[in-house]
Amino acid sequence: MSGTIIRRVEPGDLPALLEIYNHYVRETAITFDVEPRTLAQRQAWLDSFATDGRYQCFVAVRNGKAVGWASSHRYNERAAYETTVASSVYLAPGMTGQGLGRQLYGALFEALSGEDIHRVFGGVTLPNEPSVRLHQSFGFEPVGIYHEVGRKFGRYWDVAAYLKRVVHPSA
Repeated sequence: MSGTIIRRVEPGDLPALLEIYNHYVRETAITFDVEPRTLAQRQAWLDSFATDGRYQCFVAVRNGKAVGWASSHRYNERAAYETTVASSVYLAPGMTGQGLGRQLYGALFEALSGEDIHRVFGGVTLPNEPSVRLHQSFGFEPVGIYHEVGRKFGRYWDVAAYLKRVVHPSA
């Protein structure tokens, strides 16, 4: 998409990313956070990313402002899970349906291709057909549905679990 730059996250992106995330907290069941996050809370999130390794974050920037991101983060704290990461992608309201999620995931997965990662987990609150299509287009396969695992806005929500197999060039 012209006018949009995909690059690694920078500290100055944090206010815009917080605004995007808090929109989803307040308005949707896409995240199961129920209280908006503070800048300090999201700073800890930002600090978890590196320029290489398993945990990375890329942003889409338009007109100098971050309008979305894709990231990989720890799937589970237990040591045997270290080669499995979880992925997330969020776009500012009005930025969906323009291919930004695809561009962001493309940059993220390219950067992760040489890392010691065996599987990427994606969780999708249902219904969310655009996210399902995005994940499947990147080779995520459905592995199950967690029925009614999150309660938000007075109802229970299902989460579809997806796994992506990472094939290393040396394998």
